Amino acid sequence: MKPVQNPPNPFELAHLEWDGPAPPAELEVFEERAKSALSKNDSPDLGFRWSLNPYRGCFHACAYCYARATHPYWGFGAGTDFDRKIVVKTNIAEQLRIRFDKKSWAGEAILFSGNTDCYQPLEASYELTRSCLETCLEYRNPVMIITKSKLVRRDIDLLVELHRHASAHVAVSVAFSDDAMARLIEPNASPPSKRFETLRLLEEAGVPTTAAIGPVIPGLNDDQIPAVLEAAANAGTKHASLILLRLAPRVLPVFDHRLEEAFPLRAEKVRNATRSCRTGQNAMRFGERMRGHGPRWQAIESLFDLHARRLGLSRGHSAEAPKPTATTFRRPSPQLTLF
Repeated sequence: MKPVQNPPNPFELAHLEWDGPAPPAELEVFEERAKSALSKNDSPDLGFRWSLNPYRGCFHACAYCYARATHPYWGFGAGTDFDRKIVVKTNIAEQLRIRFDKKSWAGEAILFSGNTDCYQPLEASYELTRSCLETCLEYRNPVMIITKSKLVRRDIDLLVELHRHASAHVAVSVAFSDDAMARLIEPNASPPSKRFETLRLLEEAGVPTTAAIGPVIPGLNDDQIPAVLEAAANAGTKHASLILLRLAPRVLPVFDHRLEEAFPLRAEKVRNATRSCRTGQNAMRFGERMRGHGPRWQAIESLFDLHARRLGLSRGHSAEAPKPTATTFRRPSPQLTLF
């Protein structure tokens, strides 16, 4: 990895306006030449096989982010290093094209942001996600996206064309209905109000969406589920999902510190409520990691199902977008030349 001496300030670009005062952009950016564009998922808990992640680390700084646990693999910490030391895969679009040109590639759907958000602020400068979407459009390869950022609006033109020729589906992750509360846990992500606007703009353009309530933090945001679903339905989305908070060992102290700092009077209540929804504090086994147990979790699911039915929303996992019955993938024909 090559450190960048003067990383771009993502808040100075016209197409990424900050909602409220911009946080200090004290970034350390490391550029690398990736060896491949795609990561293979073998987990039976997830509804996708291939994911694409242009960035490691995430400036959104969400306290609960499961991807924090991967940052130490690169010699960084899972706390503030994850928020401020961002690795940028500068050649990821080139590597994606190389993969598409291999005979072994069969045109399966690709999930953008299987790890960190592909529309975090640095994307406004690097445009790596957009370049990869342009490649997917050229090869008509289906895509799914999970993001918290309103920056995805910039690429609506590409997503419309992708959905016309292949398939494109965007899951907007929104755990809170209240902007102020969300800012305390997800300090640099787009506020929920802007995410609901993003759902509306995508749906109006003809790009199908999912409102992904994730994570549900028992004792903190589970009472906001009806309001989130209401706002999502008003935005025009037809799908919604929910997922319980899961704290890997390296993530737990980061979340716990933020919880104590932001909600000191509720912190112990949240801990106890979360433990009551798990078989043990953190279920790490396949088949157990993504869902809860016990009376409280059953009540949360019943609340979600009741309001989803009332609003006409179908329930589905955020990474399980509708898939085409046959692949639309095709390699572009070589350009004919005169010489």
